[in-house]
Amino acid sequence: MKADPAHRAGSLVLPRRFTLSSPAALDGDKTTMSKKMLAEWYPQDAIQIAWPHAGTDWVRLLAEIEAFYYELVETLSHQQQVVIAADPSLDSQRIQRELAQRGANLGNVRWFEVATDNTWARDHGPIAIGDGSGIELLDFQFNAWGDKYGSSHDNAINSNINRQQGYGAPLRTVDFVLEGGSIETDGLGTLLSTTTCLLNPNRNKGMSLSEVEQQLRQHLGVDRFLWLEHGHLAGDDTDAHIDTLARFVDAGTIAYVQCTDDSDEHYPSLSQMEAELTTFRQANGEPYRLVPLPLPQAITSATGERLPATYANFLMTNRSILMPVYDDPADQAALAAIAAVSGERSVVPVNCRVPIEEFGSLHCLTMQLPKGALTHA
Repeated sequence: MKADPAHRAGSLVLPRRFTLSSPAALDGDKTTMSKKMLAEWYPQDAIQIAWPHAGTDWVRLLAEIEAFYYELVETLSHQQQVVIAADPSLDSQRIQRELAQRGANLGNVRWFEVATDNTWARDHGPIAIGDGSGIELLDFQFNAWGDKYGSSHDNAINSNINRQQGYGAPLRTVDFVLEGGSIETDGLGTLLSTTTCLLNPNRNKGMSLSEVEQQLRQHLGVDRFLWLEHGHLAGDDTDAHIDTLARFVDAGTIAYVQCTDDSDEHYPSLSQMEAELTTFRQANGEPYRLVPLPLPQAITSATGERLPATYANFLMTNRSILMPVYDDPADQAALAAIAAVSGERSVVPVNCRVPIEEFGSLHCLTMQLPKGALTHA
């Protein structure tokens, strides 16, 4: 997710949208429509990741990012399984020895040798839908955030894992460009996203809002749309992924990035986003409980470019909410804000000062696989 200012698209100027599906709009694939995109807090089998290697943008920080992955897998493997997409160039025995020495539960680690371009599993990983009859994994098209970078290997990761019988649930290919980091759901048919990403012509050749909504209804079982038209972080090259800005914590709670410093470059856009969020309503007509998260102090790259550090990029697992922190004075306030609404999940800080160097954070690097998604020996 390396930033490239020359490729960033500007914001699309659109009227604010809060839309509901009509019964007629739901005609189509009846089998798929009974299933809905699952919320991140749905019980999970595993977290899917892609291991960094010298052929990725991590080459200049390879030792540092590997150390981060060792700690991440050690933490995750004691809660649930970890699916690792590993490029053939990697020394799997060395990595697994190191994981064992660091105390990872190797019985929960599944290693799949597949070619990879990079490590952003949130955006190339499968998106799950389900109902009482079971789980289905959807393999949407991944074009590296609008053909900004190479993506042919990453776009094939899910199908290659599936060929190795890694998934127990069926995997269905969908001819529509969609990244997991661009959408949030309450698991009840409501989808939260940004117009600047999903309506960007670099994804699906200029589809209109109604055409994009129809695709999401058909494949994800969505019947309510919450569209944000404002909100963007400097250094972000995803065209404003929702998982950097605003996240469902539960069906009635949205945590979001707030900027209170009117001298900060983010203040106008994030203040407008905050105002939009206050207008959104749940299906029962009630407003959402809104949880503001502080904006970390500016972190810059070696070339002086601001990095898109955000506390909204947290990951939910079966037992925890893993929170990115950045050695910033605001870390504790962000942890406390999420802890106040985390329910039975513990809140675990994960230092993401290294991942943010490549313009992404914890949620961007991971994709949850819900219960029923994996084969079980």
